[in-house]
Amino acid sequence: MTGPHLYQTFSLATSGFVLGLVFLVLYSLMFFKPEPAKAWAKKLPRHHQAGTYVMAIGMIWFWLLIAPTGKGFLSALTMDLGEFTPMKPYLQLAVPLFCIGMIVCVREFLFVRGLGLCLLMASAPLLYAADYEDAPMRFLMPTVCYIMIVKGLFFVGMPYLFRDGMNWLLANDNRWRAASLGGMILGLVFVILGLTVWRGH
Repeated sequence: MTGPHLYQTFSLATSGFVLGLVFLVLYSLMFFKPEPAKAWAKKLPRHHQAGTYVMAIGMIWFWLLIAPTGKGFLSALTMDLGEFTPMKPYLQLAVPLFCIGMIVCVREFLFVRGLGLCLLMASAPLLYAADYEDAPMRFLMPTVCYIMIVKGLFFVGMPYLFRDGMNWLLANDNRWRAASLGGMILGLVFVILGLTVWRGH
């Protein structure tokens, strides 16, 4: 693959705006529609159908990073793995099998594991967007990304922590509102930065 990887073409402004918009929508629903949001939050850790979709998204995303070259759209995200590149053909076969095995056999906390995988996958392009930039408050992007990475690792390896954390939030209305409001503010900050001081970066 010649030229920069697709991840390296994402701007800090666009990445920040999109991430902020996701936060703003998600946490606004939690804040303004607390009862339906709480009902979903209780179901999600063991919601197998939602887990199937989220795990599939994460696995497909990972497969695209190791996809064979020269396959048009399918090769858009493929990247050089350095000394592990010879392992690509084996991974291309193993990842779909692993995905099916997870969905069929690992029913417990499948959503949480899939969410953790998606957080890990999403952090990479966001980190690339902030790399080598000198924009004001640029540190916010890698800070959020590293939090996503840590959460992703724990969700994949210790998914019950998501359930415990969610139960802690659900046990007190003030905690729920505080978490929702904090997420909305963070999302709004990223949207504003993406539209203002991060433009051109």
